[in-house]
Amino acid sequence: MDARELAVRAEYRVAIEDGDDWRAAIEHVADTEGVSAAWFSGTGTVRDADVWHYDPTADEHRAVRFDEPLTVATCVGDVSVDDGDAVARPYAVLTRPSGQAVGGYLNAATAVEGTIQLRSFEEGTNQS
Repeated sequence: MDARELAVRAEYRVAIEDGDDWRAAIEHVADTEGVSAAWFSGTGTVRDADVWHYDPTADEHRAVRFDEPLTVATCVGDVSVDDGDAVARPYAVLTRPSGQAVGGYLNAATAVEGTIQLRSFEEGTNQS
């Protein structure tokens, strides 16, 4: 286990606009603002989605594509830096007009609209 003390650096409200890629919009804000560690949550609407699920037997991620309008009932995740670029890991619960829910790792989705609250952190020195 690796636990680190984090201090809040800044908080951002991210308005995801029609046509934006949901995950790319979060990564863009993180890159632009120099965010290296963050947590986010959000809601909104997308018109399609690529949702990944991990298959431990095959040791790989498998994609499921949804080509339909979906409500982002909740989306949570974190941001870190990999090879100098911000990487967002969004996990979402998406609902269909029927009320049926689908979810998983939201690899890509074209936004209709959305709002993300992103809290960035400065790494502390305490580790346990």
